[in-house]
Amino acid sequence: MSELLPGDQLHSFPGGLKLRHHKQVSCQQPMARSSLPDHLYLPLVQHQGPPGKLLVSPGESVLKGQPLTTAEDDSQVPIHAPTSGTILAVDQLHPVSWPPGSRAACVVLAPDGDDRQASFEPLADTRPDAVVDHLNRLGLAGLGGAVFPTAAKLRGDWPGLHTVIINGAECEPWISCDEMLMRERTEAIISGGVILARTVGASQVVIALEDRMGTVEAKFARCLREQPPALPVKLRQVTTIYPEGGERQLIQVLTGREVPHQGLPQDLGVVCHNVATAAAVHDAVIEGKPLIERVVTVTGPGIAQPRNFIAALGTPIAHLVAQAGGYTGPITRLVLGGPMSGLALASDEIPVAKGTICILALTEDVLSRRQSEMPCINCGECVRVCPASLLPQQIFRHLAADNLAAAERLNLSACIECGCCAQVCPSHIPLVEHYRHGKHQLIVRQLDQRRAALARRRHEAREQRLVRERAERQARRAERKKRLSEPEQARDEIQAALERARRKQKP
Repeated sequence: MSELLPGDQLHSFPGGLKLRHHKQVSCQQPMARSSLPDHLYLPLVQHQGPPGKLLVSPGESVLKGQPLTTAEDDSQVPIHAPTSGTILAVDQLHPVSWPPGSRAACVVLAPDGDDRQASFEPLADTRPDAVVDHLNRLGLAGLGGAVFPTAAKLRGDWPGLHTVIINGAECEPWISCDEMLMRERTEAIISGGVILARTVGASQVVIALEDRMGTVEAKFARCLREQPPALPVKLRQVTTIYPEGGERQLIQVLTGREVPHQGLPQDLGVVCHNVATAAAVHDAVIEGKPLIERVVTVTGPGIAQPRNFIAALGTPIAHLVAQAGGYTGPITRLVLGGPMSGLALASDEIPVAKGTICILALTEDVLSRRQSEMPCINCGECVRVCPASLLPQQIFRHLAADNLAAAERLNLSACIECGCCAQVCPSHIPLVEHYRHGKHQLIVRQLDQRRAALARRRHEAREQRLVRERAERQARRAERKKRLSEPEQARDEIQAALERARRKQKP
């Protein structure tokens, strides 16, 4: 169980591309710990969900690991101080990566250089709910780039959950942070995977590695032989093809089953976490350490000395670039992430956040000259390479015609924005840009629809309340009239009897 199982059958997913990976550029040296900048800029939102409640105020001194915000439920993920220092501001607007060119509220921390640490204590209560609560308090979110709250992913009663997949299939070119982490923190990843499996009640852990990662595979195999874990842990080598590191694509390769568009991996009995998330789970449970740093790849032809850094959250990108020898010259494009699915940055003032995996600096000589966009010729190449089995050219036509409903009927929301379609398009149509814009419009429309539905329910509830109050008033009025009419009726009856008696007395 604890060895590589080459006989286990692997499957495939539709589409995908074989790309030059360029990863060895940043793997020549071991990971280095970044120095602290003069100021750390910590966005209040570094995950998918609303911000937590602020716990600090300007002028306050904090310790390393001290919570700066708190979470009221699993949709919120707290942030913590990456080092000791003084809070300069709690809602200062600072450049962030998303939306592009925007600014967001940040906690600004001035390090004092002492790195004084708050008390970190291991988790004693290993019950599943206690583990999930602990991970939420310590600010864990998915570190593969999606930054979905880890607690929300683990919470819930999922019958038949049998496998935790630890995703080490780092398939996008240039990015090597996960590979370097697996080389240097193998034991922590295995430990975190076992903790995750116990938390969700799974019976085994599967660690997926790319077949080019021979050094990493050997390190995992040796660790599993020398220190067998409490649960079965399997290593599975998968073919290096983009975007096999995507959650749904990797699950399909390992299980042969496709996660439905509207479904979740848990529906198939599996849950998938990134290797960096597994290491962070080990740190949180075994060492009591909150999520205050992560590994970031700084690479590309525009970087003098590409390398992977252990960077404190809130570190400006420019500070990491400087430690990598600076830029080699004029930069044509600075990308957060990889060249296929990454996001172009407007500034290197943007800070490292929980979802920052790579800073890629590209120069003019490696960027192909932007071709003029031409009409779609319906060649079908985008359909051939789409790993989500969509019809990209049809979705594009509906979006171009502003027919969002038709695009959604073709499962626009299932697009994983991998960029394969745009890479092979002979008409040079920036398809992913259209899909991102369309998905954003769809989210806005859905929010508007939810607001309208909420307003309609409020209106209907108000009308029902008014009808109920009117009926109650009428009932009270009738009851009061009844009570008042009883003495009058008795008086009338007495007067009528007296009148009859007087008539009888007359001669």
